[in-house]
Amino acid sequence: MARAVCTIVWTFCVILVSATLAQAGIGVNWGSQTSHPLHPSIVAGMLKDNGITKIKLFDADPWTVSAFAGTGIEVMVGIANNQLKDLSDSYGNAKDWVKHNVSKHIRDGGVDIRYVGVGNEPFLTGFNGTYVKTTFPALKNIQKALDEAGYGDKIKATIPLNADVYESRSNNPSDGNFRKDMRELMLQIVRFLHDNKSPFLVNIYPFLSLYDNSNFPVDFAFFDGGSKPIQDKNVQYTNVFDANFDTLVWTLKKNKFEDLKIIVGEVGWPTDGDKNANTKLAKRFYNGFLKKMANKKGTPLRPGPMEVYLFGLLDEDMKNVAPGAFERHWGIFQYDGKPKFSIDFSGQGHEKMPTAAKGVQYMDSQWCVLKKDIKNMTETAPEVDYACSNSDCTSLGYGSSCNNLDVRGNVSYAFNMYFQMQDQSVEACDFNGLAEIVKQNASRGGCMFPIMIMSVGNRVGLAYGVSIFAGLLLINLVAIV
Repeated sequence: MARAVCTIVWTFCVILVSATLAQAGIGVNWGSQTSHPLHPSIVAGMLKDNGITKIKLFDADPWTVSAFAGTGIEVMVGIANNQLKDLSDSYGNAKDWVKHNVSKHIRDGGVDIRYVGVGNEPFLTGFNGTYVKTTFPALKNIQKALDEAGYGDKIKATIPLNADVYESRSNNPSDGNFRKDMRELMLQIVRFLHDNKSPFLVNIYPFLSLYDNSNFPVDFAFFDGGSKPIQDKNVQYTNVFDANFDTLVWTLKKNKFEDLKIIVGEVGWPTDGDKNANTKLAKRFYNGFLKKMANKKGTPLRPGPMEVYLFGLLDEDMKNVAPGAFERHWGIFQYDGKPKFSIDFSGQGHEKMPTAAKGVQYMDSQWCVLKKDIKNMTETAPEVDYACSNSDCTSLGYGSSCNNLDVRGNVSYAFNMYFQMQDQSVEACDFNGLAEIVKQNASRGGCMFPIMIMSVGNRVGLAYGVSIFAGLLLINLVAIV
């Protein structure tokens, strides 16, 4: 009988199966470092249309969080690193935070909050220990406040950690342990998580293994074989994700916390901003990873279903580019909610495009470009520097989607990005008389000159590091001239 029903309503069954598989462990990250954010209600609808039932946020902005009320989507809210000191200094501050960012959403038909992420990779070596003394006290205060408010059994506090908090001397997972300078603190944190039945939340990025090491075997970053495996004791590893994850498993085991739940907070592949960041490789990565998730095989040391959050949902044109230009291109979808490549979230390998965001409104179809009669290109250098320092020119870098433009195309791209990110203000398309507004699409080949969307969200501040990229771009332009 069930088979007959599914034959009659086949389309419905496919959607239902996809949604069920997504519920089993697939979520997505949604960041907000963008000049023109999509309305949260549009994003919530987009997730439901694609059968995605879990979302991880990096803050607890009430406008954003409230959009998930009544949707059935499980939510992880976040606490920024710059809030950790206040929350560690005062339990009262933690109680207030829970009251305003959790309690106000908990009701019948409210938001299904499951986790609170305390900080965001606060122990990265690049932070030079800034958050070492405040993160754990903040975690303890938030969990205590959740418990006191009556949510402790359902809502758990944890810390989104980068995989660099543990390491292996030999690259074999069995040699894994917590980073020496963090070992004592990490053992205290892990013990607290274990006692409170909270998960260890870790971010794992196979792309960065490839980006940071030119000698890294490319195929080992993916899940379809082709690379020489790593043999560790009686276990064979065919991809870096499994090896990295099991390094953590070994680390926990050595420290007598082998039963601690692990959630992968971020995993994905960027599509621009580097020679290895493109839609072809992103599709290869996601196809293999989602198939792995659907098969529920887990890793050699942790077989079975896994809970993961893909990174990320949308591109963010104002992210910090100090780690690399690819940072603004992690989205499975473009800035406007259009899919970049075919991806099957169910892991069944179907060639289908995800459902795009609905109800998105765009600004006028117009672009800002270099005037045709401008011949002296040396005049454009300071204007390009200004445009890229205040917008997003990461697609112009080496190996990126717009890397093949000529010098005039580079200048026009920079002008247009500034113009669009300034809401197409007429004053934003002047550049000392070098630019003009045109109605003909300025996109060239595979290089898209975007039109910005209408957004009711407020702009966030410019990310640190954009001027560094702009300076490098300027040097390239001058060299061409």
